[in-house]
Amino acid sequence: MACGTPHAPANPTPAPAAAAASAPHSAIDSTEVQAVTPAATLQSTPLALNPTPDSYAHRSDAATLATLISDRHQLDPQWTASVLAQARVLDSVRRLVMPAANPGAKNWGAYRARFIEPIRIRAGVAFWKANETTLQRAQSTYGVPMDIIAGVIGVETIYGRYTGNTRVLDALATLSLDFPTGRSDRSPYFQDELGQFLKLCAEQGEDPTQVLGSFAGAIGLPQFMPGSIRRYAVDFDGDGHIDLRGSTADAIGSVANFLAQHGWQRDLPTHYAVVPPGDEKARTALLQPDIVPSFTAAEMQQAGAQLSQVGQNHRGLLALVMLHNAGAEPTYVAGTDNFYAITRYNQSSYYALAVIELGQAVRATARVNK
Repeated sequence: MACGTPHAPANPTPAPAAAAASAPHSAIDSTEVQAVTPAATLQSTPLALNPTPDSYAHRSDAATLATLISDRHQLDPQWTASVLAQARVLDSVRRLVMPAANPGAKNWGAYRARFIEPIRIRAGVAFWKANETTLQRAQSTYGVPMDIIAGVIGVETIYGRYTGNTRVLDALATLSLDFPTGRSDRSPYFQDELGQFLKLCAEQGEDPTQVLGSFAGAIGLPQFMPGSIRRYAVDFDGDGHIDLRGSTADAIGSVANFLAQHGWQRDLPTHYAVVPPGDEKARTALLQPDIVPSFTAAEMQQAGAQLSQVGQNHRGLLALVMLHNAGAEPTYVAGTDNFYAITRYNQSSYYALAVIELGQAVRATARVNK
């Protein structure tokens, strides 16, 4: 999910001709100063009546947060307070955001099998065939290959099958005001996302009590957090409205724009085959930067790594990426800046390689079945 928040799948329609002829419209950036939407429009959501015990209607910390959000995002204070009063504490969200009690050993083979499997590939082929023109347009516009875009949407939601059935308002309010103890406190992050969500609803004219998403507040086919929607989502079908839940074109264009804005380089491979140095000290030194490209091909080879022929000719920086296989030998790849760009969507090398390999499998199967 964009912005690296936790969610279950990622843890260890052609556009009109008029739209294709014009550049996509980006969502309003949160750093811009926006005019306040008229109070008559914003106050369409009434205060909660007879609030349940699990609501935030009478919580002083919720009222304080509502004031902060309305000030920061130039929202009508009364509307903001009335919306937040209708949010509910969800214990299920508090449980799901916690790390697994017994996560077990990291295992790339098992992780891969969750995503590169027949059901997801078949759904991906159907998605590819239904949206091939739009995927091609996104590739041309942003330089991100069709299979990478398809891989992201497939890993995130199986091409829209599972986008979440939790009210985003409840999820974000719970994680803002009742973040569970026992792990590092991320409530400031979710408070910002709650503000971004309310601002997004005001901008898009949506009722914030009706938007569904993941338990962490991610929305739509690509599972964007609200802040990412406002910064990176695009109106790729040209209808004047950004809709990541109902418009596959907007979802496709937004994934491509997100990756492009996070450093994707046109025509650059994502990774190369590599054999790590046999010397433990040299191997440890190459692994130290983790997924951040830090070494030239020559430097990696001088340290004892054996790159593929095409990898030896790479002109940028590389990262030696190690993926554990439980008790078996690890899998290694030499990741480029494009591999790193995928990890900006979800900060995991396992996620990035799953996106790459699912996209490759979908593309290959779609071409065979033409």
